[in-house]
Amino acid sequence: MRTIKLCVALLVLVLVSACTTGRDLEQPPVPLGDFMLGHSIVVAPNLAKGPLSRDATQEEWIAAVDKAFEDRFRRYDGDRLYHFGISVEGYVLARVGVPLVLQPKSALIYRITVWDDAAQTKMNSEPKEVTVLEAVTAESVAGSGLTQTREEQLEGLAVLAAKQAEEWLVEQVRDNQWFEGFVPEGAAIGSSATADAAETALAAEVDAETTETAETSDVAKTEEPVAEEAETETTASADGTAVAEPAEAVTDPLVLPIDDEAEEATN
Repeated sequence: MRTIKLCVALLVLVLVSACTTGRDLEQPPVPLGDFMLGHSIVVAPNLAKGPLSRDATQEEWIAAVDKAFEDRFRRYDGDRLYHFGISVEGYVLARVGVPLVLQPKSALIYRITVWDDAAQTKMNSEPKEVTVLEAVTAESVAGSGLTQTREEQLEGLAVLAAKQAEEWLVEQVRDNQWFEGFVPEGAAIGSSATADAAETALAAEVDAETTETAETSDVAKTEEPVAEEAETETTASADGTAVAEPAEAVTDPLVLPIDDEAEEATN
Protein backbone atom coordinates (compact mmCIF):
# COMPACT_ATOMS: atom_id res chain seq x y z
CA MET A 1 0.00 0.00 0.00
CA ARG A 2 2.82 2.39 0.88
CA THR A 3 4.55 1.75 -2.44
CA ILE A 4 1.29 2.35 -4.32
CA LYS A 5 0.83 5.71 -2.59
CA LEU A 6 4.36 6.76 -3.52
CA CYS A 7 3.79 5.80 -7.14
CA VAL A 8 0.52 7.73 -7.29
CA ALA A 9 2.16 10.80 -5.76
CA LEU A 10 5.05 10.65 -8.21
CA LEU A 11 2.70 10.12 -11.16
CA VAL A 12 0.91 13.36 -10.24
CA LEU A 13 4.19 15.23 -9.87
CA VAL A 14 6.01 14.16 -13.01
CA LEU A 15 4.28 16.86 -15.11
CA VAL A 16 5.03 19.68 -12.63
CA SER A 17 8.09 21.83 -13.09
CA ALA A 18 10.66 23.15 -10.60
CA CYS A 19 12.36 26.52 -10.78
CA THR A 20 15.78 26.17 -9.15
CA THR A 21 18.83 24.06 -9.92
CA GLY A 22 20.35 24.13 -6.43
CA ARG A 23 23.78 24.82 -7.92
CA ASP A 24 24.69 27.79 -5.77
CA LEU A 25 27.56 26.41 -3.67
CA GLU A 26 29.84 29.19 -4.86
CA GLN A 27 27.64 31.62 -2.92
CA PRO A 28 28.06 32.13 0.87
CA PRO A 29 25.86 29.72 2.87
CA VAL A 30 22.64 31.10 4.31
CA PRO A 31 22.79 31.64 8.10
CA LEU A 32 21.91 28.59 10.23
CA GLY A 33 22.87 29.74 13.72
CA ASP A 34 25.20 27.37 15.58
CA PHE A 35 24.77 24.53 13.05
CA MET A 36 27.67 22.25 12.20
CA LEU A 37 27.14 18.91 10.44
CA GLY A 38 28.28 15.86 12.35
CA HIS A 39 27.08 12.78 10.47
CA SER A 40 24.77 12.44 7.47
CA ILE A 41 23.33 8.93 7.34
CA VAL A 42 21.52 8.01 4.12
CA VAL A 43 19.51 4.80 3.69
CA ALA A 44 16.99 3.52 1.13
CA PRO A 45 15.35 0.34 2.48
CA ASN A 46 11.92 1.12 1.03
CA LEU A 47 12.99 2.61 -2.30
CA ALA A 48 10.16 2.59 -4.85
CA LYS A 49 10.51 3.32 -8.56
CA GLY A 50 7.69 5.45 -9.94
CA PRO A 51 5.93 5.11 -13.31
CA LEU A 52 7.69 5.94 -16.60
CA SER A 53 11.06 5.82 -14.86
CA ARG A 54 14.53 4.66 -15.73
CA ASP A 55 16.20 2.31 -13.26
CA ALA A 56 18.54 3.30 -10.42
CA THR A 57 19.84 1.22 -7.54
CA GLN A 58 19.71 1.88 -3.81
CA GLU A 59 23.48 2.22 -3.79
CA GLU A 60 23.40 4.88 -6.51
CA TRP A 61 20.80 6.95 -4.67
CA ILE A 62 22.59 6.65 -1.33
CA ALA A 63 25.91 7.74 -2.84
CA ALA A 64 24.42 10.68 -4.77
CA VAL A 65 22.30 12.02 -1.89
CA ASP A 66 25.12 11.60 0.63
CA LYS A 67 27.54 13.55 -1.58
CA ALA A 68 25.03 16.35 -2.19
CA PHE A 69 24.34 16.80 1.54
CA GLU A 70 28.03 16.66 2.40
CA ASP A 71 28.87 19.28 -0.25
CA ARG A 72 26.18 21.67 0.94
CA PHE A 73 26.28 21.32 4.71
CA ARG A 74 30.02 20.92 5.32
CA ARG A 75 30.25 24.64 4.57
CA TYR A 76 28.76 25.47 7.98
CA ASP A 77 31.12 25.95 10.91
CA GLY A 78 28.86 26.58 13.90
CA ASP A 79 29.84 25.50 17.40
CA ARG A 80 27.26 22.74 17.92
CA LEU A 81 26.99 19.36 16.18
CA TYR A 82 23.84 18.15 14.45
CA HIS A 83 23.30 14.93 12.48
CA PHE A 84 21.02 14.01 9.56
CA GLY A 85 19.09 10.77 9.11
CA ILE A 86 17.85 10.57 5.51
CA SER A 87 15.70 7.87 3.91
CA VAL A 88 15.25 7.89 0.13
CA GLU A 89 11.68 6.72 -0.45
CA GLY A 90 10.80 6.94 -4.14
CA TYR A 91 11.89 8.36 -7.48
CA VAL A 92 11.18 8.95 -11.15
CA LEU A 93 14.02 9.32 -13.65
CA ALA A 94 12.10 10.47 -16.69
CA ARG A 95 12.13 8.54 -19.92
CA VAL A 96 11.29 9.91 -23.37
CA GLY A 97 7.52 10.54 -23.38
CA VAL A 98 4.93 10.42 -26.13
CA PRO A 99 3.50 12.81 -27.19
CA LEU A 100 6.13 15.53 -26.78
CA VAL A 101 3.89 17.81 -24.67
CA LEU A 102 3.60 15.05 -22.07
CA GLN A 103 7.32 14.56 -21.53
CA PRO A 104 7.55 13.36 -17.92
CA LYS A 105 9.66 15.13 -15.30
CA SER A 106 12.05 13.51 -12.86
CA ALA A 107 11.19 13.51 -9.16
CA LEU A 108 12.46 12.30 -5.80
CA ILE A 109 10.82 11.76 -2.41
CA TYR A 110 12.87 11.50 0.76
CA ARG A 111 12.44 11.87 4.53
CA ILE A 112 14.82 13.65 6.88
CA THR A 113 15.32 13.72 10.65
CA VAL A 114 17.68 16.13 12.41
CA TRP A 115 19.49 14.93 15.54
CA ASP A 116 20.90 17.26 18.22
CA ASP A 117 24.19 15.72 19.36
CA ALA A 118 24.47 17.57 22.70
CA ALA A 119 20.82 16.99 23.63
CA GLN A 120 20.92 13.41 22.32
CA THR A 121 17.46 13.63 20.80
CA LYS A 122 15.65 14.44 17.55
CA MET A 123 14.89 18.05 16.64
CA ASN A 124 11.76 17.04 14.69
CA SER A 125 9.64 14.38 16.38
CA GLU A 126 8.36 13.10 13.01
CA PRO A 127 10.49 12.81 9.86
CA LYS A 128 10.05 15.65 7.39
CA GLU A 129 8.96 14.34 3.96
CA VAL A 130 10.30 16.31 1.01
CA THR A 131 9.30 16.06 -2.65
CA VAL A 132 11.92 17.20 -5.16
CA LEU A 133 11.11 18.03 -8.79
CA GLU A 134 13.75 18.38 -11.48
CA ALA A 135 14.88 21.90 -12.36
CA VAL A 136 13.57 23.37 -15.58
CA THR A 137 16.42 24.56 -17.76
CA ALA A 138 16.73 25.40 -21.44
CA GLU A 139 17.85 21.86 -22.16
CA SER A 140 15.27 20.08 -20.00
CA VAL A 141 12.16 22.15 -20.68
CA ALA A 142 10.84 19.42 -22.99
CA GLY A 143 11.77 16.70 -20.51
CA SER A 144 15.16 15.64 -19.18
CA GLY A 145 14.60 12.16 -20.61
CA LEU A 146 15.40 13.65 -24.02
CA THR A 147 18.59 15.49 -23.08
CA GLN A 148 20.10 13.92 -19.94
CA THR A 149 21.48 10.54 -19.01
CA ARG A 150 19.97 8.83 -15.97
CA GLU A 151 23.19 9.59 -14.05
CA GLU A 152 22.77 13.31 -14.77
CA GLN A 153 19.11 13.19 -13.71
CA LEU A 154 19.95 11.36 -10.49
CA GLU A 155 22.77 13.74 -9.58
CA GLY A 156 20.59 16.78 -10.31
CA LEU A 157 17.79 15.55 -8.05
CA ALA A 158 20.26 14.81 -5.24
CA VAL A 159 21.63 18.37 -5.46
CA LEU A 160 18.10 19.77 -5.31
CA ALA A 161 17.28 17.49 -2.36
CA ALA A 162 20.09 19.02 -0.32
CA LYS A 163 19.06 22.54 -1.38
CA GLN A 164 15.44 21.98 -0.29
CA ALA A 165 16.63 20.56 3.04
CA GLU A 166 18.61 23.76 3.58
CA GLU A 167 15.53 25.86 2.78
CA TRP A 168 13.50 23.82 5.29
CA LEU A 169 16.14 24.38 7.99
CA VAL A 170 16.05 28.12 7.29
CA GLU A 171 12.28 28.01 7.87
CA GLN A 172 12.82 26.19 11.18
CA VAL A 173 15.29 28.85 12.30
CA ARG A 174 12.76 31.56 11.43
CA ASP A 175 9.65 29.90 12.85
CA ASN A 176 10.95 27.68 15.68
CA GLN A 177 14.34 29.13 16.63
CA TRP A 178 16.30 26.03 15.65
CA PHE A 179 20.09 26.28 16.06
CA GLU A 180 19.67 29.31 18.33
CA GLY A 181 19.42 27.74 21.75
CA PHE A 182 16.41 25.58 20.81
CA VAL A 183 16.00 22.65 23.23
CA PRO A 184 14.05 19.66 21.85
CA GLU A 185 11.37 18.13 24.06
CA GLY A 186 12.82 15.48 26.38
CA ALA A 187 16.40 16.59 25.72
CA ALA A 188 19.11 15.72 28.22
CA ILE A 189 21.45 18.68 27.87
CA GLY A 190 24.90 18.01 29.23
CA SER A 191 24.96 14.35 28.20
CA SER A 192 26.86 14.90 24.97
CA ALA A 193 27.90 11.60 23.47
CA THR A 194 30.80 10.72 21.23
CA ALA A 195 30.31 11.06 17.49
CA ASP A 196 30.29 7.28 17.07
CA ALA A 197 27.59 6.87 19.71
CA ALA A 198 25.48 9.59 18.09
CA GLU A 199 25.83 7.95 14.69
CA THR A 200 24.74 4.60 16.11
CA ALA A 201 21.72 6.14 17.82
CA LEU A 202 20.62 8.04 14.72
CA ALA A 203 21.05 4.99 12.48
CA ALA A 204 18.80 3.05 14.85
CA GLU A 205 16.19 5.84 14.70
CA VAL A 206 16.23 5.89 10.89
CA ASP A 207 15.99 2.11 10.68
CA ALA A 208 13.07 2.03 13.13
CA GLU A 209 11.18 4.75 11.25
CA THR A 210 11.59 3.12 7.83
CA THR A 211 10.66 -0.40 8.94
CA GLU A 212 7.86 0.32 11.43
CA THR A 213 5.09 -0.01 8.85
CA ALA A 214 6.41 -3.29 7.46
CA GLU A 215 6.85 -4.80 10.92
CA THR A 216 3.34 -3.82 11.95
CA SER A 217 1.95 -5.46 8.83
CA ASP A 218 3.91 -8.66 9.41
CA VAL A 219 2.71 -8.94 13.01
CA ALA A 220 -0.89 -8.46 11.94
CA LYS A 221 -0.55 -11.29 9.44
CA THR A 222 1.11 -13.80 11.76
CA GLU A 223 -0.70 -13.27 15.05
CA GLU A 224 -3.22 -16.03 15.80
CA PRO A 225 -5.40 -16.51 18.84
CA VAL A 226 -3.99 -18.97 21.35
CA ALA A 227 -6.46 -21.24 23.07
CA GLU A 228 -6.31 -21.07 26.85
CA GLU A 229 -5.76 -24.29 28.70
CA ALA A 230 -8.57 -25.25 31.06
CA GLU A 231 -7.68 -25.57 34.70
CA THR A 232 -8.07 -29.09 36.07
CA GLU A 233 -8.71 -30.67 39.41
CA THR A 234 -7.43 -34.11 40.41
CA THR A 235 -9.90 -36.53 42.02
CA ALA A 236 -9.69 -40.19 43.01
CA SER A 237 -11.75 -42.86 41.23
CA ALA A 238 -13.37 -45.81 43.02
CA ASP A 239 -10.28 -47.96 42.49
CA GLY A 240 -7.98 -45.20 43.85
CA THR A 241 -6.63 -44.09 40.46
CA ALA A 242 -6.08 -40.32 40.09
CA VAL A 243 -8.38 -38.74 37.48
CA ALA A 244 -7.97 -35.17 36.09
CA GLU A 245 -11.25 -33.30 35.64
CA PRO A 246 -11.87 -29.73 34.46
CA ALA A 247 -12.31 -27.28 37.33
CA GLU A 248 -15.09 -25.65 35.31
CA ALA A 249 -17.20 -26.81 32.40
CA VAL A 250 -15.52 -25.86 29.10
CA THR A 251 -17.74 -25.11 26.14
CA ASP A 252 -16.37 -25.19 22.61
CA PRO A 253 -17.87 -22.09 20.90
CA LEU A 254 -18.02 -24.02 17.62
CA VAL A 255 -20.20 -26.83 19.07
CA LEU A 256 -23.87 -25.99 19.46
CA PRO A 257 -25.83 -27.47 22.43
CA ILE A 258 -28.20 -30.32 21.45
CA ASP A 259 -31.86 -30.25 22.49
CA ASP A 260 -32.61 -33.76 23.90
CA GLU A 261 -36.28 -33.63 22.86
CA ALA A 262 -35.38 -32.55 19.35
CA GLU A 263 -32.87 -35.39 19.12
CA GLU A 264 -35.48 -37.96 20.20
CA ALA A 265 -37.94 -36.58 17.63
CA THR A 266 -35.42 -37.00 14.81
CA ASN A 267 -34.71 -40.56 15.92
